[in-house]
Amino acid sequence: MSHFGRVAVLLGGLNAEREVSLNSGAAVLRGLQEAGVDAHGIDVGADIVAVLQAGNYDRVFNILHGRVGEDGVIQGALELLGIPYTGCGVMASALCMDKLMTKRVWLGAGLPTPEHRILTEETDFDAIVAELGLPLAVKPVREGSSVGISKVTRAEQLKPAFELAVKSDPVVMAEQWIVGGEYTVSMLDGEALPVIRIEPEGDIYDYEAKYLSDNTQYHCPCGLSADNELAIQQLAQKAFAALDCEGWGRVDLMQGEDGRNWLIEVNTNPGMTDHSLVPKAAKQVGYNFSQLVVRILETTL
Repeated sequence: MSHFGRVAVLLGGLNAEREVSLNSGAAVLRGLQEAGVDAHGIDVGADIVAVLQAGNYDRVFNILHGRVGEDGVIQGALELLGIPYTGCGVMASALCMDKLMTKRVWLGAGLPTPEHRILTEETDFDAIVAELGLPLAVKPVREGSSVGISKVTRAEQLKPAFELAVKSDPVVMAEQWIVGGEYTVSMLDGEALPVIRIEPEGDIYDYEAKYLSDNTQYHCPCGLSADNELAIQQLAQKAFAALDCEGWGRVDLMQGEDGRNWLIEVNTNPGMTDHSLVPKAAKQVGYNFSQLVVRILETTL
């Protein structure tokens, strides 16, 4: 594996998803080292540019989650340093970290995504309920790992949900809640991996369900017909391409009870913990964890 040279695995970081990134990063580092890659873990702080310059790294496996790591900031620094890195470039990373901008690109490309409204302190919350109906999802626009997300089933819950979300981000969005099945498609170097159906224990696939609960169920094979699964994979590929994404990532979708598919968001640096979805999908096509992280690193060559 000497053709990769000296590899920095960027993990940790300075945001709400730090713990998840530390777990993902430890797994990625172990997987690369098991494959014989000269990989070194770096817990990212404000001095990351100096650390990378001093370390003479040939490429970066970026497994930072959330702001600074997944939003184009670290990607811009790596471009300036001339170090190849895994995952999406500056623009795609910035777009995908912002759920509102993601939706605007998809709507411009004619792709299906649930209706939404921006919420502020001045919003007429009853009018939002009248326009979009119930239930609703309320989300901070630039936060990951389902931090700050609520499901609103009664009109009086909307304002408190906004107040929770605005603690994480000044821009907050209400989105129509699609009743139906929750699916995710992992992308690997232009290929859509097998679809996973997610069955959280509670009402919402939140931080607890993603990282802490052992009762969330993941179905792969997903149980759909071959044609239905292919339609979801093809939609995910279009969604990924519309945002100029590359390398690897994950597209999250809902399938309504009427069978229509709806795009929700893209994760450009998905989790790589023992609960994570990309490794589960890759396993279905024959990749063990170590082979998967090497395959992702190969996209930097």
